[in-house]
Amino acid sequence: MAHSSPEGSSTLPALTAGPHRKRLGLVALIATFGGLLFGYDTGVINGALRPMAAELGLNAFTEGVATSSLIFAAAIGAMFGGRLSDGWGRRKTIILLAVLFFAGTLFVVFTPDLTVLVVGRVILGLAVGGASTVVPVFLAELAPFEIRGSLAGRNELMIVTGQLAAFVVNAVIGNLFGHLDHVWRIMFAICALPAIALFFGMLRMPESPRWLIEKGRRDEALAVMKTVRSEERAEAELAELENIAREEKEEGQLGWRAILTNRNLVRILLIGIGLGVAQQLTGINSIMYFGQTVLIESGFDESAALIANIAPGVIAVVGGVIALAMMDRIDRRKTFAIGLTLTTTCHLLIGVASMTLPVGNPLRPWIILFLVVAFVGSMQTFLNIAVWVYLSEIFPLHMRGLGMGISVFMLWIVNGFLSLYFLTLVDAVGITGTFFLFAGVGALALLFVVTQVPETRGRTLEALEEDVTTGAIYTVSKRDSRRTLR
Repeated sequence: MAHSSPEGSSTLPALTAGPHRKRLGLVALIATFGGLLFGYDTGVINGALRPMAAELGLNAFTEGVATSSLIFAAAIGAMFGGRLSDGWGRRKTIILLAVLFFAGTLFVVFTPDLTVLVVGRVILGLAVGGASTVVPVFLAELAPFEIRGSLAGRNELMIVTGQLAAFVVNAVIGNLFGHLDHVWRIMFAICALPAIALFFGMLRMPESPRWLIEKGRRDEALAVMKTVRSEERAEAELAELENIAREEKEEGQLGWRAILTNRNLVRILLIGIGLGVAQQLTGINSIMYFGQTVLIESGFDESAALIANIAPGVIAVVGGVIALAMMDRIDRRKTFAIGLTLTTTCHLLIGVASMTLPVGNPLRPWIILFLVVAFVGSMQTFLNIAVWVYLSEIFPLHMRGLGMGISVFMLWIVNGFLSLYFLTLVDAVGITGTFFLFAGVGALALLFVVTQVPETRGRTLEALEEDVTTGAIYTVSKRDSRRTLR
């Protein structure tokens, strides 16, 4: 490569304290309201579903439709959100997402029937999918390379914080106002508040300097950079950005043809897709969306399940904090292998507990709750944030947007099918059969990680790009696999 990237550079002036660091923190806080909305909108259905189904006359399948419509729309939002932000700007796209979050909330809160509800959920889904790609890109492009991982990772932490907030709000509203006819509409209405905060907050935030450079707006990019860096660092980093933007334009000519004619690039795309799909096939989002239903099936009554459901939300946030702390200390492959081993073990134990403890046994709900919490903790600590970080770093520069978009699209599609059929599956084979099935898939995913997924930690993006393109990264991965298996 002709230039030294920020990731590998030692020539940039060191980061310094000052008002610019506080400004960067504020920008990250406002932008991650997109992650908070992502989490709240995907989590609120967990407690709202049962009263909503009762009022609108939904069955197991139409409950799945109401839930999964958001997820399938998120797949489309993920594919097109990134492309829109490339042409229109990161900041404007996030402002548009805030409008979609607000409009979708209004449709859901005032819906008279399933059709309008699904329209609202689709609008919310487009916003959620867009946020899942645009907000991390916005943060990564504003962050200094030294703290890029932890700053971009805050978005994932805000997602699980949003889900926890949804579980807490559901429990409070469900137990205080559960006797009201339209209680689930109140649960959804709360979502309007962070949407308003994101809209007005982003009006005062800067555009990504990386995007401005690509559009030839150098003076604006420098002005933005000086608000989030020291003056010396801003000018040095801007020069780096101009080099990168120049190379991206040169390498951007490669396109689909270059990917399809290089088997190593096809392979890394399949690995990205496989990892995203494996993350979803743990069933994590089935628990985050339908946790109350699982806990009721295990023996809790409805109000107790709403309260008990907060526990997985709390452990998800705790796991996210731990994951951020160890992100640059433990190899990605080892993290994935530990996570899949733990989640598969939890699935097996939930299946065994459900099979051996009959309904009515007072221990049954508490043991299943403990195992569900252990599963969510394992997932969030070792798999969730790590998968998103891995997807953002594994693809070469010229196919990074495309590779990330396709991988996230497939992740959302699998998430959508699970959401659509999870309740039908539980109706058909019970908790026992459902979690044994998840365990079988988890064992296959573990085999996939050990034999196929290459290591990326501690490498510059340029070194990774060269090794991925030539296939050298897979040779290193095979040696690592033999060491791991021994």
